[in-house]
Amino acid sequence: MTLSHRISSCRICAARFAATATAHAPRPVAWFRPRARLLIAGQAPGMRVHESGRPFDDRSGQRLRDWMGIDEAQFYDRDRISIVPMAFCFPGYDAKGADLPPPPICARTWRDEVMALLQPRLTLLIGGHAMRWHLGARQVSETVRDWRKYAPSVFPLPHPSWRNTGWLRRNPWFETDLLPALRAAVAAELSQGAGSA
Repeated sequence: MTLSHRISSCRICAARFAATATAHAPRPVAWFRPRARLLIAGQAPGMRVHESGRPFDDRSGQRLRDWMGIDEAQFYDRDRISIVPMAFCFPGYDAKGADLPPPPICARTWRDEVMALLQPRLTLLIGGHAMRWHLGARQVSETVRDWRKYAPSVFPLPHPSWRNTGWLRRNPWFETDLLPALRAAVAAELSQGAGSA
């Protein structure tokens, strides 16, 4: 059984999810192949992704694709782009209707094995949970502001949620400085072809 099939069959958080306000069952969304050159390291699927089984199948995904300068067909080409969140399942909502954080047990169980399989040439870190795991970074704004320290092989990014529109307005350098460099790096990797050296 392949690693992605093993992850898709995981039910380690069944009791945890049953106890949330959504009382849902696990549905891991494993979207990766070993030869992909580009890794999107996200946070966790939302409810819409839980229902569709496709990562970033929501307004956040639309914004992320715009940031990257690619279309849906390119984004969902698993031979070129792997999407590996810190938790593969929708964590559920809290009592106030906000997304719960990714359960750490998911990354402890799967992430080292997945990363050993992938070995990407370009990694996009989406949000604080991914930045903490990959960079040890604690502060999202500061880490994104220091993006040149990690580029061109790693780009720390805020979550593309529409809740972050205010942050984007307050930080115009993100659009004028970071996004052109990100789009150039993405285009360079995708132009090389799936899995080429």
